[in-house]
Amino acid sequence: MQSRFRLLGHPVHPMIIAYPVAFYTGTLAAYIVYGANADRFWLKMAIALNIAGVGMAVIAALPGFIDWLLAIPSGHPAKRTGLKHAGLNVISLALFAIALVVYAPKWNVGAPSASTGIILTAIGVGATILAGFQGWKLVQDHHVGVRMETASSERRLKRAS
Repeated sequence: MQSRFRLLGHPVHPMIIAYPVAFYTGTLAAYIVYGANADRFWLKMAIALNIAGVGMAVIAALPGFIDWLLAIPSGHPAKRTGLKHAGLNVISLALFAIALVVYAPKWNVGAPSASTGIILTAIGVGATILAGFQGWKLVQDHHVGVRMETASSERRLKRAS
């Protein structure tokens, strides 16, 4: 099941998923540091990283959705795994978007508590990790995005799954 959204023969979705994962993790870390020392630099860092994470998650979702829709045959077990993967990523995206809505207006205002940001982004990072397990299952178990050497090897893999 070769990816339908490729760049120079390589699947795009796996190339760019590291960005939202890194930005989400940095957002959580920045909220934790802000909560520990109340230095506004860390609040602004958390907001900026959150903006980047939400933006890159949306960008990464597009080729992932295209691959789920077009590269995975209906009825194949990978379709369900891909749906779990996408659902967990949507939950994570929603949590980070809520944190962004809560904190972005506070960029230069007051000293908001970090508690809401820490809770939302910690759950969001957890959902992202679980989504990553499902994503790896798509590659490792179902060979989504993997270029098969020959049509016969692909038929053998389909019979095995």
